[in-house]
Amino acid sequence: MHIGLQIPSFKYPGGTAAIRPKLKEIVTTAEATGFYSLWVMDHYYQIKNLFGEAYTDPMMESYTTLGYFAGLTEKAYLGVLVTGVIYRHPAVLMKMVNTLDILSGGRAYFGIGAAWYEEEAKGFGIPYPSTSERFELLEDNLQLAKALWAGDEISFEGQHLTAPAITNNPRPLSTPHPRIMIGGTGPKKTLRMVAQYADACNIGTWAGPENMQKALDTLKAHCENLGRDYDTIEKTCLSSVHLSGDDTVDSVIDQLKEFSAMGFSHVIFNMPDVYEITPLETFAKEIIPAVAEL
Repeated sequence: MHIGLQIPSFKYPGGTAAIRPKLKEIVTTAEATGFYSLWVMDHYYQIKNLFGEAYTDPMMESYTTLGYFAGLTEKAYLGVLVTGVIYRHPAVLMKMVNTLDILSGGRAYFGIGAAWYEEEAKGFGIPYPSTSERFELLEDNLQLAKALWAGDEISFEGQHLTAPAITNNPRPLSTPHPRIMIGGTGPKKTLRMVAQYADACNIGTWAGPENMQKALDTLKAHCENLGRDYDTIEKTCLSSVHLSGDDTVDSVIDQLKEFSAMGFSHVIFNMPDVYEITPLETFAKEIIPAVAEL
């Protein structure tokens, strides 16, 4: 079982000046204590009521932040959980992912999804297409990534994207390419695209165990229909844990055992108190070793 850390909040004691040193402390401690991966969200507003925060609370741009992480770390995988398709031109996004992979020494995930935060997009003046168009754009992004990483220069035309001569120089270091992760549980489109294009899926634990299992069963059915080996897809999930609150070491370990029994091999945690560092140390001493063999 791999354990990842997502950092969704940048509201730290000390304000804006504290963000840079506190992130350095968090990510270097997480890597040193055995966390497999480090993640940030792709938002410009904070999510309302996430750990009691307001939409106006601090939020950092994801790929710039991961570039900082790449320079601070040597082992942990890095990714956006997950990139919203509406925020960046797909060809530019591919250059950003390639750059992150190169500067991290081949440690990038390409996490992507159809985006959902309509209020955020409208607030920033970013076009927010219909659900069907966003999913078409998601498939454009996935097809572009697959085509680009297969060669050095391609001409691509999708449903909403034309890139007549997009280049892949320098090529990413990951072999054969950065792992593609699709976030979401939509049974008809999202999970079908996981089966068709992705190396990993991500499922939120707030759906509950029954719906998580249902999503995996649906993914397996799509794999069977497409001739894809279900076991080649990394199953990841996103959860939250508050060791300063109601959660305990034992409850977290029990949760991880339940996820493992369902087929998940990589669990990523939000921690509202991560800036205190103690939760990372507790994971290192009592949780990560206990679930390493799951």
